[in-house]
Amino acid sequence: MTDEPVIARIRLNPHSRDVQRDLRDATEMHRTMMRMVPDGLGESPRSQTGLLYRLDDTDTTSTLLVQANHLNPARLPAGYGQTDIKSLAPMFAALRKGLAVRYRILLNPAKRERLPLETKGKRGRIVPLSGADADQWWLRRAADAGLHVHVLTPTNMPPIRPRRQDSDGMRHSLIRYDGTATVTDPDAVLAGIGRGKPYGAGLLSLAPAPVA
Repeated sequence: MTDEPVIARIRLNPHSRDVQRDLRDATEMHRTMMRMVPDGLGESPRSQTGLLYRLDDTDTTSTLLVQANHLNPARLPAGYGQTDIKSLAPMFAALRKGLAVRYRILLNPAKRERLPLETKGKRGRIVPLSGADADQWWLRRAADAGLHVHVLTPTNMPPIRPRRQDSDGMRHSLIRYDGTATVTDPDAVLAGIGRGKPYGAGLLSLAPAPVA
């Protein structure tokens, strides 16, 4: 297994039953994506291989972007989609402090609920953030991820929830952010952001910003 990051662009086949199932069920999508990473990685295989993914929809196509240290698209279900894969090493080698970039990221802004003092020892629920609270959450997380954000444009996306009857009710409210930023720490932009990484959130896409 190589430590070189790669990204796969999978143009989904809308007629595939496997694709239709995965688009309905976030847990099944996660399982399908994990098929592309090596076996035998222990208790936290997603974290070990750095797997992140995001679904980008247009009026005519659905495309999955999948990033990891190693991917084998041949392990996807037959007829799942058309896949192109390339190394991210040149892109990350080009990152430098002060570089202006365009970005896109799908996030699950959330915080843990504060409980009254008499409930000491218990943990509050994870509650989703929206509006200005979500924007501030992203600005803080972006700074931690090596970006100084200049422009952010939020777009509310459909929430993620497994359809399986035995699920625990997991639900992720999603917001997509697009905009421009300056790189402040080139080594901090690969790990993913937020709690929704196993379910299609947290993948940060970067491209050089056009020169004015």
